Amino acid sequence: MIGIKSIASYVPTAGLDNYVQGAKFGKDEEFMFGKIGASFLPRKAPEQETSDLCVEAARALFASNPDLDPQSIDALIVVTQNGDEEGLPHTAAIVQSKLGLSTRVAAFDVSLGCSGYVYGLYAIKGFMEAAGLKNGLLITADPYSKIVDPEDRNTTMLFGDAATATWMAEDAVWNLGQARFGTDGSGAEHLKVSDGKFFMNGRQVFNFALVKVPAHLHELLDASGLQSADIDAFCIHQGSAAIVDAVARRFEEHHPEKFVKDMLETGNTVSSSVPLLLQKHMLDGNWKRVAISGFGVGLSWGSAILYRN
Repeated sequence: MIGIKSIASYVPTAGLDNYVQGAKFGKDEEFMFGKIGASFLPRKAPEQETSDLCVEAARALFASNPDLDPQSIDALIVVTQNGDEEGLPHTAAIVQSKLGLSTRVAAFDVSLGCSGYVYGLYAIKGFMEAAGLKNGLLITADPYSKIVDPEDRNTTMLFGDAATATWMAEDAVWNLGQARFGTDGSGAEHLKVSDGKFFMNGRQVFNFALVKVPAHLHELLDASGLQSADIDAFCIHQGSAAIVDAVARRFEEHHPEKFVKDMLETGNTVSSSVPLLLQKHMLDGNWKRVAISGFGVGLSWGSAILYRN
C-alpha cells in the first residue's frame, strides 16, 4: 500500500515584514495577528523560478532520507498553478531535468491550488499502484508572489512562497484513508488571474470555506465511521487565521484547539500549506489519526483521513 514515508520543504529566508505591509494599509498588529495570521511572508528571489523551489524541496527530502536513491524515483507529480515562465512545458519535466532523475520517470503536473495536496496524494497513490511503481515524489509549489499585486490590500498581506516534497512508497509511516472531494466552478470568478494579476473576493472565499469545509469534514468522518474525538488533529489549509478559527469554531464546538494553526512565518502558501503542517507537526508527533482539508481556487475542495501504520 502506497503511503507517506517522509516530507521535506523549502521556505525562502528572504521575505516581507507583514506588519510593515499592514501599517501601509492602516492595519494594526492586532488585526495582522488575529485576522491575517502572518507576521512574515517568505519570497523567492527574482531569479528563482517555480521549478527551482521544487528542486530545493526535493533536495531537502533526499538529504533527510539517505536511503532514498534519486534514481529510484519512478513517479513525479508537481502541484502548481504557477509554473515556470508561461507554463509550458509542464513544471514536472523541468524538475526531472534539474534533479537529474531517470528519464524513465512518469512526470506530470496537477493544476490545482489550495486543495492540490489532497488531490495530489490520491492521484499519485492511485497512479503508482495501478502502474506498479515503487517510489514517487509529490511536490507542491505555488509562488503567488509572481501574480500578486503588492498594492492589492486583499491579497498582498496573505501569501508566502514555499515548496514541499513528499516521498510516497510502500511500507509507509502514514497511510491514506477515506477521502472526499468537490468542485463548484460557478465560483471561479472569486479566485482568478486576469492580465497576469491575481484577484480574490475575500468575503466570498471566507463564506465558501465556512459553509463547505465543516460540512465536508463531517461527511468524511461519517464515511469513515469516525467521530471528531477519534481525530488527533485537523490540518486544514492555512488560508488566514480568521478562516482557520472560523472553521474550527463551526466544526468543533468543544475542542477547536484540535485545528492546527501555524502560518505566522509563512502566510498562505497555497498548495504547500497542508504538507508544511504535516511535516512540522505530524511526522515527529504522537498522533495516530489526522484529518486534512484543502480548499480554494476552482472553487475546489478535498478532505482526507491519514492514519499511522
